[in-house]
Amino acid sequence: MKTRLDRIRQLVEEHPDRKVQTVMHMVNKETLAGVHARQEANKASGVDEMTKKEYDQNLEGNLYELMRRMKQFSYRPQPVLLRHPAKNCRGAHCASAKIVQIPRTRNARPYYNYLQDGTLRVYIPKDGSDKMRPLGIPSYEDKLVGGAMADILTAIYEPKFYEFSYGFRKSRDCHQALEVLDKKLWNWTNWVVDADIKSFFDTVDHEWMMKFLEHDIQDKNFLRYISRFLKAGVMEGGQRYESDSGVPQGGSISAILSNVYLHYVIDMWFDKVVAKRSEGRAEMVRYVDDVVFCFERESDAKGFYEALKERLRKFNLELSEDKSKIIKFGRNAPNDAGKFDFLGFTHITAMSRKGTFCVKRKTSLKKLKAKRRIVKAWLRVNMHTPINTLIDNLNRKLQGHYNYYGIIGNYESLNAFRNYVLDRLKATLNRRGSKHVLTDKLFWNLLSVYPVVMPKILHRI
Repeated sequence: MKTRLDRIRQLVEEHPDRKVQTVMHMVNKETLAGVHARQEANKASGVDEMTKKEYDQNLEGNLYELMRRMKQFSYRPQPVLLRHPAKNCRGAHCASAKIVQIPRTRNARPYYNYLQDGTLRVYIPKDGSDKMRPLGIPSYEDKLVGGAMADILTAIYEPKFYEFSYGFRKSRDCHQALEVLDKKLWNWTNWVVDADIKSFFDTVDHEWMMKFLEHDIQDKNFLRYISRFLKAGVMEGGQRYESDSGVPQGGSISAILSNVYLHYVIDMWFDKVVAKRSEGRAEMVRYVDDVVFCFERESDAKGFYEALKERLRKFNLELSEDKSKIIKFGRNAPNDAGKFDFLGFTHITAMSRKGTFCVKRKTSLKKLKAKRRIVKAWLRVNMHTPINTLIDNLNRKLQGHYNYYGIIGNYESLNAFRNYVLDRLKATLNRRGSKHVLTDKLFWNLLSVYPVVMPKILHRI
């Protein structure tokens, strides 16, 4: 499979304007078995109620049957399940309800709606918003077929994607995108357009998506299955709802399809039209739908902002006016210039201790609030876990937070988050039902035996 994918990638690089002819034959028993091996165990099941362990018990027979249906075109992706599949669950403290360990907040509470079949429908709050989004779980065979097709799409489009695109691409990550953006902000950027696409993953136009794919792929059978994935819909409360827009929830194919859509809607347009027509320098950095545009001149930034609205409207997308803005930013900006969020960090024009210009980054407030809600709920659920196990698990979660947010200039936010965790940890331990109050002295003595990991700067951006 790897050799075949490399060959496709090579052909696309050598003939970028030529359509890929036949690729559906690459979705076979061997490739599906490889995707099966990549799946994580103990994941929640979809409408088929099938897990990796159960599918593995008769892997050869299951794959043979799946391939038979695919060749006869009787295979159809099943709707994504918008509920928790655990039976007789009774809330966040249920052992089988790990998927709903979501904190309750004052303004945006997750709600648990028990259906007639005894299952649980779950909606969770979006970061920094009072809006709710459903949890989606695809069926197991859809994970396999979608994963194999995603590998093929990646081989076709990876050579076509631009260097400034970083989301869900091999050997590219958020910190690389931040580092590239940092160089632009330090050197020549004077204006930043912070653009937020409203509900992008739910509003992707299926007709345009298929047109983009048909521009590069000749295989009608492959495109036929892509169209089926897009129209699979969702299952909620035992009733199926068809999808006329958006990408499949929870599937591995969603990431590559989203990148393909924005490649044609924004990336190619910006590179071939906007950058060439701008009087000054104009560049962009994108991580899926999180995108920042940098401009040297104010007139270019303002003209682009209006043109972007029209561009998105053409492809049935919409710019979120309350979250999108034009910001004075860079060496020539005043100290009280605007700030913007990108990939979980707030970027701020600041002065160094030596009195020179610098770009300061700290954890985004909405991300920090979301993290606090999550750790508070997690401590509440694990209240009666033994101390050594509790703090050991807590340290792993904190280390994961430091691994991402541990960049130069953000130590203060990291330390503030740790202090919040310690405060919640002490409050949680005091609710365990003991007759003795855990005083500050006893709590710090406890931490000397079971220390909580300290923040550390890990990325020199």
